[in-house]
Amino acid sequence: MEAIASAKYLRGSAQKARLVVDMIRGKDVNQALAILRFSSKRASNLIEKCVRSAIANANEAAEKANIAIDPDDLWVKTVFVDRGPTKNRRRVRPAPQGRAYREQRHFCHVTIMLSNDAKPEVAARGKATGKDSATKPAKLAESKGRKRGGAAAAPRAKRVTPKTQAGSKAEAKPSETAKVEGEKKPAKRAPKKKADA
Repeated sequence: MEAIASAKYLRGSAQKARLVVDMIRGKDVNQALAILRFSSKRASNLIEKCVRSAIANANEAAEKANIAIDPDDLWVKTVFVDRGPTKNRRRVRPAPQGRAYREQRHFCHVTIMLSNDAKPEVAARGKATGKDSATKPAKLAESKGRKRGGAAAAPRAKRVTPKTQAGSKAEAKPSETAKVEGEKKPAKRAPKKKADA
């Protein structure tokens, strides 16, 4: 059985309310209420009221359907926040270069759905979305084959360093080491003189 409650025109932006809503998604009702009760976010009090309203709606729907329901079995199935209207206030905030920004008052709409059905298992959900360890190497191989743009696509200069170790110098022929040690830079050429015509 599912029950929905929505709170409209709540003070505060939708972006800030989503931070609170993300904390309670998929939790038990009691756990969600505890999280909202001790959260320091301003939107948490209003969202807590909405959760309590959804619990009351679930009890009401159960009574109408003549079903016994235990509120402790409910869990937060779906929660989302929509952006509400933005009210332009008459107040103004100073801005750079002598300009002024109007202060805006943001509102949002919160919708909560509670359910007493069995929760989906976390392990089964992880395999369904492809978070299994067997699929990770395949994804890595795909991403390595892709071309990237920007600075990542620019060619890099290759370093050429001789692979010399203590053991490999002893094994090298004496004529090769003499060449490396006795190498001289090529002499500069004299500039060509122009022929008089």
